[in-house]
Amino acid sequence: MSRTPVDESAQRTEWIRKALEEHEAPLLRYVGSLTGDAESARDIVQDTFLRLCGQQREEVGKHLAQWQFTVARNRAVDRLSKEGRMAPLTEEELESRPAQGPSPSTAAENRDSTRNLLALVDRLPPNQREVVRLKFQNQLSYQEISELTALSVGNVGFLLHTALKTLRQQMSSLDRPSRLARG
Repeated sequence: MSRTPVDESAQRTEWIRKALEEHEAPLLRYVGSLTGDAESARDIVQDTFLRLCGQQREEVGKHLAQWQFTVARNRAVDRLSKEGRMAPLTEEELESRPAQGPSPSTAAENRDSTRNLLALVDRLPPNQREVVRLKFQNQLSYQEISELTALSVGNVGFLLHTALKTLRQQMSSLDRPSRLARG
């Protein structure tokens, strides 16, 4: 039994809908962290999904997330090079995202830790900052990060190792004074 054009169209529409549902929020966070502008991030992510509509599902294959992050990153880099600037999201923009779950005191403590960690991540060199965000905010593999950034897998691993070691040391030094005050 052969597929009808209606069946193929419905399957394609469902594929695009699922991609949007799964990847829109992570793409917005990632592109927003690159551009520092929520409106630009929305435009770039919208353009990424429009480009996906022009792709054959078989061409993108099992690498849908990687394909989308690559297209979005390239669009963001193009825009930034035209504008000649690159700025991270403000703390207020990062905190304005709705959260679910923990108690107010736990949420406040987590917020303080997160604020401290994000501030420390922002102080990392740009190449370390980018691989940390791709790995931990967007759950990309070393291989996917390598292909996205044109760095070797080994270099990605080294950058992540160096960044995490730096972040651990800095977070530890932030925690020490508060531990002494409690004890």
